[in-house]
Amino acid sequence: MELLRFGPLFGVLALAAGCAREGRVPAVGTVERHRFEISAPASEQIVAMPVTEGQAVKTGDLVAQLDREAAAATRASLAAQVNQLQHRLDELVHGARREELAQARAQLAAAEAQRVQARKEYERLADLLGRGLVAQSQVDQQQQLRDSSAATVAAAQAALELLQEGTRSEQLEQARAAVQAAAAQLQQQDVLLGRLRLTAPVDGVIEALPYRLGERPVAGAPVVIMLAGGIPYARVYIPEPERAPLRAGQTLEVHIDGIAQPISGTLRYIAGEASFTPYFALTQRDRSRLAYLAEIDLGDPAARDLPAGVPVEVWLGRGP
Repeated sequence: MELLRFGPLFGVLALAAGCAREGRVPAVGTVERHRFEISAPASEQIVAMPVTEGQAVKTGDLVAQLDREAAAATRASLAAQVNQLQHRLDELVHGARREELAQARAQLAAAEAQRVQARKEYERLADLLGRGLVAQSQVDQQQQLRDSSAATVAAAQAALELLQEGTRSEQLEQARAAVQAAAAQLQQQDVLLGRLRLTAPVDGVIEALPYRLGERPVAGAPVVIMLAGGIPYARVYIPEPERAPLRAGQTLEVHIDGIAQPISGTLRYIAGEASFTPYFALTQRDRSRLAYLAEIDLGDPAARDLPAGVPVEVWLGRGP
């Protein structure tokens, strides 16, 4: 039973050994397509999912829609804040209105009248004190009132001068910075609202849908996983002895199960540092041998519709 179960593996190893004796070495791997994970930007409920696994989609097609209600409410609040801060800035830029200046002048005039009255009353009581007709406490109380009214006049005068001189440049800069900060938050919220509509970044096929309609994924979790269409590529591991002659742009023959004739591929990338060869590329006795990861674009029309995961072999070196 053990011999029957491992019979195909022994056959592959024997074939590889025979080819190796002829001066050719196999590099094995699989057909791959670029995988895209379309993630949830926020933890919101999925309210629409018009695609199914295996469905072909075009760039920009809607693949899922997350609930926008909470984000829209936040945006409305931020928009109101921007509007409020902008009005405050406009008020500072335009300065005081005529009505405000008139009010300040009236307050100064009233304070001045109270000061004059308090001064005269103090002088009258001081004269009566000299004649022994009033107590000292009355004079002291009126003196405090006189001094207080003088301070009120000074405050009213300063308030009027402040309105007449207008807003300071530091206040204007602070107000402008506040408007810009609020506007940036509003723009960021607009971006979030747009991202709640999940679309296909490229033409391709839906590979998996980890969540279903009505579920609430956590922020950052992939809602839709898709494979890019177009040209697939082979990811293979190049044995260390065959690494030196290879250069990006070379054309290589790729053998794929189910396709009788080898197809041509273009070596797009080969790693500069070696890694341990995966278990399926080596026999047990030489698993410690190093290999270099390489990617080969399969532009041949025969490979255009190949699914991801199909095993491939690339024979390297030249026979005798």
